[in-house]
Amino acid sequence: MTREIALAFFVLASAMVLFISDRMRSDIVAILVMLTLPWLGIIEPKQAFSGLSSSAVLSLIGVMVMSAGIESTGLMARIARPLLRLAGSDEKRLIVFFSALVGSISAFMQNIGAVALFLPVLLEISRQTKIPASRLLIPLGFSAILGGTLTLVASGPMIILNDLLRQGGLAPLGLFSVTPVGLALLGSGILYFLFFGKAVLPGNAGKQEPSEGERLFEDWGLPNEVVRLKIPPGSSLEGQTPEGIDLWKTWGLHLLFVEDRGKATYAPWRRFPFKEGQVLGLAGTQEGCRAFSEKFGLRMLDRRADREQPLLLGNASFAQYVVLPRSPLAGKSIRQIALRRNFGVEPLLLLSGENVFREDFSDFPLRPGDALVVYGPWDNLRRLGKEEGITLVTPVSGQPMREEKAITALACFLGAIVLAVSGVSLSLALLSGALAMVLFGVLSMDEAYGAIDWKTVFLLAGLIPLGLAMDSTGAASYLAERLSLFLAGKSLTVILLVIALLSTVFSLFMSNVAATVLLVPFAIFVGKETGVDPRGLAILVAICVANSFILPTHQVNALLIAPGGYRNADFIRAGGFLSVLFLFVAVLLVRLFYL
Repeated sequence: MTREIALAFFVLASAMVLFISDRMRSDIVAILVMLTLPWLGIIEPKQAFSGLSSSAVLSLIGVMVMSAGIESTGLMARIARPLLRLAGSDEKRLIVFFSALVGSISAFMQNIGAVALFLPVLLEISRQTKIPASRLLIPLGFSAILGGTLTLVASGPMIILNDLLRQGGLAPLGLFSVTPVGLALLGSGILYFLFFGKAVLPGNAGKQEPSEGERLFEDWGLPNEVVRLKIPPGSSLEGQTPEGIDLWKTWGLHLLFVEDRGKATYAPWRRFPFKEGQVLGLAGTQEGCRAFSEKFGLRMLDRRADREQPLLLGNASFAQYVVLPRSPLAGKSIRQIALRRNFGVEPLLLLSGENVFREDFSDFPLRPGDALVVYGPWDNLRRLGKEEGITLVTPVSGQPMREEKAITALACFLGAIVLAVSGVSLSLALLSGALAMVLFGVLSMDEAYGAIDWKTVFLLAGLIPLGLAMDSTGAASYLAERLSLFLAGKSLTVILLVIALLSTVFSLFMSNVAATVLLVPFAIFVGKETGVDPRGLAILVAICVANSFILPTHQVNALLIAPGGYRNADFIRAGGFLSVLFLFVAVLLVRLFYL
């Protein structure tokens, strides 16, 4: 063993200890590895920093920017709603539904692209259902990785497998040759989270602090029931207006929005006409909503997606304002200001002196110092806050919605995915899509920079040089040679387990493609020496380099760290048992189908 090989093993072992102990942030560990390698003379500084320009890192940057662009248009809220109705709001149902969906898509798409498609959707569903994102994102990511074992075009290792087989003098495989094993692995992963998800998934990670709007909801006891009522044909409500039926005075209800042909009108003004087919979003008590519905023969829509705080869905929220001294609004009422018609927000509460008005205060004159709580879209809330004489005292979360750019953002995103599927380099395709969003005005350049999570970037960029060091120093080859000597004369089960374990370990600290290129020739050599079918061992390598669950070093896992609020320990707990299950299923089925 040379000095360089020994040092490479030392750095690898140290990194593993630091990751598993979780005593240091994962990105700091990765940067420490990146800098230690050239200081020890194992690789050149140019190689140490090559991870910053790697395809994996650039692909992640492209995904982050495009996800932010799609989110800024409010498109995810519209996509999440029908999916949520289809999947239900139960945590287990959501996990099974999206795991199967993403895993299936990963059979024909790079797994990072499949995750990119549904990450914003699941974050929106997490916000709507109040299920912590940490309990949804790991199953999503793991299923995408498992889906990469379904076909020979599903992932990098599978794509290059046939080339490596030809180089070894072996016949290539068909597109669906690995599908039986892939289906078993994906199914096992879904069942694993279905039955053991409650125990292995983090319960609080990724759970966001309450927003200012949510604090207002709790502090002021704002209306805690939202009902969506549809106006059927022949309803006596058709042709009437909120003012005409005394909606606020008689029923104690607030009309938050009206949906008509897929378009929502927030805070309709008092003379807004009701029509057949409209869906009314009403806030108030259950009794008031029920009585109102019975009076006009309205149909209550499915409320499965409306969980604890449905008023905070979509791109709208609560906000509090204070009337300033010498305000031009002082002495004017809500009706005179035409708050609903001019600003598209619904007034819910007025605090004037010691009086708290919760019902109809449309004609009450505002005074300096009065606090007003309203509900409406973020853009409308900001616009009201810019009016002279009134100040917005609760920060409005979320970026301004650019709903008119929704089609443009979707076209940029799908265009990037199509390019990647058609054979264009993944990083080139995704970065091109990200730049297109900037050029077409979906995001500003500053917003694009702000969408990049640099912790994730440096986590991947710092570990890529470790794989280069293992290869360039001969450490990987040294390990493979020693193992080939160890495997001589061993049983088939031992040979399969050792190759599967070796593939798993290598994939944790180098790209799965690099691990495949390194280990497939080794597996072919072992097969020829031991009399085991080399193709079966090569397939086992290409499958087991996907067994990257126990550390956030796979690019899919790295992408999920920030939105899920994960720590290394979360991946170890959720991925540890799955890794063992993966090894058992892979070894069993490879032996059954290919040996």
